[in-house]
Amino acid sequence: MKIERIEEARLTPTDEAEIAALLRRCFVTDFGDRSYFVQRHHVRIVARDAGAIVGQMGLGLRAIRMGERLVDIVGLGDVCTAPERRGEGIASRLMEAAIAEARAMPAEFFVLFGDRPLYAGAGFEAHRNVLRFVDMEGARTNGLEHRRQGGLMVLPLGDAVWDGAAEVDLLGWLF
Repeated sequence: MKIERIEEARLTPTDEAEIAALLRRCFVTDFGDRSYFVQRHHVRIVARDAGAIVGQMGLGLRAIRMGERLVDIVGLGDVCTAPERRGEGIASRLMEAAIAEARAMPAEFFVLFGDRPLYAGAGFEAHRNVLRFVDMEGARTNGLEHRRQGGLMVLPLGDAVWDGAAEVDLLGWLF
């Protein structure tokens, strides 16, 4: 198995189709034949075996507001492993590569929304900040949300400390 880093703008039509098919198999949510749920990522971390994509993670670099402070983060989204390949360590290898990629980006934190043991095992910690974000479903803007969102997990990429009491404005959608 090979782990690859692919810039979003360099995804081939074949890769896009394979990722879209993989997402359809991994999620009950309708991705509408897209290789992403809400918005495109900046980088994909992809696992290939015998040429086929068997897992992937999308990473996006963005600024958010934590209280009054602007903070650069990497957001993780659209995480999936082919159902028949789960339990083989693919997600762990993807996560290792994703963390290395996030550390190479100009960001203070790696952020995701989820609750899998994989994330805590990789060093992510759960937080309960009040969030402001654009609610998007089916690639449509539905409004502005201002609430606690379950599953917020954060991994510091350096010495910065996440402020668990601050309101966090994602300046966009959940990833």
